[in-house]
Amino acid sequence: MTLIKVTTNGSTIVSRGGVFLLIWWVLADGVTSSWWIGVPAVLLAVTTSVMLLPPASMVWSGFLRFVPFFLMRSLLGGVDVAWRAFHPGMPIAPDLIEYSVRLPPGLSQVFMANTVNLLPGTLSAVLDRSILKVHVLDRRKDIQAELEAVEQSVARMFGISLTAP
Repeated sequence: MTLIKVTTNGSTIVSRGGVFLLIWWVLADGVTSSWWIGVPAVLLAVTTSVMLLPPASMVWSGFLRFVPFFLMRSLLGGVDVAWRAFHPGMPIAPDLIEYSVRLPPGLSQVFMANTVNLLPGTLSAVLDRSILKVHVLDRRKDIQAELEAVEQSVARMFGISLTAP
């Protein structure tokens, strides 16, 4: 398992600078005369990104395993939501549940909350002091197990060991 740690040294600045330069180049259609404003914009973007999103460790094999996990959960959730929407009885039992997040505060918790937002049938309402409040379409489903599976997958991606719930 490869653990890649990005720090605030030159590697973070260079990698983010490269991404922002590429974005600028695409947005400007490769027009070189736009660089007089592009370079300051890229420098500002790199500085802001380092301040707002400190570098974090990520396990690339965990990321590669996260992608199919997310796609499968998203597909199954989408089918479930579509079934509920087209069912004549509209079988929903909405609720707001609380989930105790075991990930450390910061990027991993925010990533988990955003992932839950993208899964059909769930919506992160509040993330406050390691408590994630989630709006669900059907409280009768095992939402706790689903959230634990998402958390485990995010933990693997960030190289984090979770404590027992």
